Amino acid sequence: MAALLISITLILQQQLSYTLGYNLLRILSLDKSPNQKQTENMKKALLVCTFVAGISAAGFAQGRGRMRMTPEKQIENLKTTLSLTDDQTAKATTIVKAQAKVMDSLRQAANGDWQSMRPAMTSLRKSTNDKIMAILTADQAEKYKKQLADQAAAQAARQNGN
Repeated sequence: MAALLISITLILQQQLSYTLGYNLLRILSLDKSPNQKQTENMKKALLVCTFVAGISAAGFAQGRGRMRMTPEKQIENLKTTLSLTDDQTAKATTIVKAQAKVMDSLRQAANGDWQSMRPAMTSLRKSTNDKIMAILTADQAEKYKKQLADQAAAQAARQNGN
């Protein structure tokens, strides 16, 4: 019996809220001319577009449009694409984590000035790539060179706006 009363109460509450909401919308829309409704709808659409654009711009500015790969992800990527052995993985982990620490300190020291940090970052990447190349076999080194060339091409395309 109690369950029946609860269900009836819930149904009545839903019906009442639906009716009140529907009537409120009718009252609000009846008092306005078609031009006023159009203007309000355009204002709402403009507000939503502005909000979305603001969120997108803020996200782009924070990460320069893309996320950095964590050292763990870099190692996992190297391990799968180059089929690294356990010994190579351990050495690569040490190299990549050391690079990440230096890069973080460079970013903090540059305080957002990407131009001043670019030469140091470029030499650090080259040094890291050379160290990784030293632990690879000849076949792995060829794959790694191709991977680096592909990354450089993708970066050039991003910088050129493509």
